[in-house]
Amino acid sequence: MDYMDYRIKTPQKKPEINNPAKPKIKLNTNSNLKNIKEMGTQNIPNASNRIQSITIIGHIEGHNTSPPQNKSTKYEHIIPQLIAVEQNPNIEGFLVLLNTVGGDVEAGLAIAEMIASLSKPTVSLVLGGSHSIGVPLATSCNYSFIVPTATMTIHPIRMNGLVIGVPQTFKYFQKMQERIINFVIRTSKISRAKLIELMNETDEIANDIGTILILR
Repeated sequence: MDYMDYRIKTPQKKPEINNPAKPKIKLNTNSNLKNIKEMGTQNIPNASNRIQSITIIGHIEGHNTSPPQNKSTKYEHIIPQLIAVEQNPNIEGFLVLLNTVGGDVEAGLAIAEMIASLSKPTVSLVLGGSHSIGVPLATSCNYSFIVPTATMTIHPIRMNGLVIGVPQTFKYFQKMQERIINFVIRTSKISRAKLIELMNETDEIANDIGTILILR
């Protein structure tokens, strides 16, 4: 007598077929998202991209942290990028996009000096505005451009808050002001007399001195 086999057979898995035309790609999204959050840029692994660009926006942050509600550019983020641009033989040019209200003088001058020292061709483009310490940043490149809708504000160094040791503080401000003036003169075609005249203008800014530059 024949007996029926009532054993339950487990279904066998179909063998996976490797398709060489569709390799598995693992995207490192965490690194990209972190870079966008911290520096506003993406990691683009493109060997043909020979022009590197950075953005300097909002308040230029120095040794003190800006309030959390302020857009800011940290100089400790920008300077390592400038060093990487200089050391990378594949990069042939450097573009700086500016839309800043100014900020810390020493941090702004540090970034400007680093840009001016690059051996690669450099170009700055002012979008929106490049005010206060943003002026040396704009002139630090080999070529500087500004869009028709952008503005730049030139004014003497100013400080908010309590000032202790007034004569000493004013003397320090004068020395810092000379550093800015000498840098702008060195990296642009403006004369010293014209720059000081623009800084000390009294008819352009309400309750303050300085000049707002617009493209005509």
